[in-house]
Amino acid sequence: MAIPEFQTFMRPVLQEVADRGPVLTRDLTVIVADRLGLSEDDRAEMVSSGNKTRLFDRVAWAATYLCQAGLLERPRRAVLQITAAGREALQSGPERITRAWLQEVSPQFRIFSLGAAGDESDANAVAETAAAALTPDEAIRNAHRQLDEALGQELVERLVTASPAFFEHTIRELLVKMGYGEGRHAADVLGGAGDDGVDGVVNLDTLGVDQVYFQAKRYRQDIAVGSGALRDFFGALALKDVTKGIFVTTARFSESARLTAEKLNKRIVLIDGAELARLLIRFSVGCRIRETYKVSEIEEDFFE
Repeated sequence: MAIPEFQTFMRPVLQEVADRGPVLTRDLTVIVADRLGLSEDDRAEMVSSGNKTRLFDRVAWAATYLCQAGLLERPRRAVLQITAAGREALQSGPERITRAWLQEVSPQFRIFSLGAAGDESDANAVAETAAAALTPDEAIRNAHRQLDEALGQELVERLVTASPAFFEHTIRELLVKMGYGEGRHAADVLGGAGDDGVDGVVNLDTLGVDQVYFQAKRYRQDIAVGSGALRDFFGALALKDVTKGIFVTTARFSESARLTAEKLNKRIVLIDGAELARLLIRFSVGCRIRETYKVSEIEEDFFE
């Protein structure tokens, strides 16, 4: 089974702490996973940042919300125990504890949810967030992904409508920012008459002894680049007597094109529109960082 959204963990967390007395958060993660029958694969699944498991993240957020609502408390670092209000919630509360319910029964949690000022104008936003059933970390990551997807789509659309020369120079800049290219002429655009079927070259060493050639093709995003284009590029690489090539397009590659690239006895890397968008954003080509949000967490060593 997939890991449930984090609100599903709140009652099991509350119940296990009630049954076992003071318990360490890290021990609680295993206990609740056993209670919910999560598989080893579920338990090992990592959040997108890769610094903790999704299971630990959701148990920790469930515990945080229960503490903010006064149903759990932390008598010492990383230890949880139930309060009288928590025991009352187990007896008379719903089978599924949610953020919306915690807001109804706990004024302190309502203040926490709406912000320190308790601004009532934010109530609708909080309700929408609660309905999404995401932890704050997950909500931030989801919003970031949506922004990147929209930005990537716009970047590719603009490249499709730009001139061929502009697109070729964009790919050159991207490759250089990715760390490819050495020497005075790290990478050059060769597009135009007499380019012998390639659009640019990247020097992998200072003297340009080892080189990679690239092909940059602008197509509408609904078009699939076929195997013929790959064979043409392969032929161009053979004329240059090189073994490495990069084929970049704003469109996508057909299955036959990908199979052709795998079978050719030259190393040809394929970058389609979706991957191109991710790389442009990652290496800040054609876009820039507008805002940076810092998310802080407790420094446990400080409290030792």
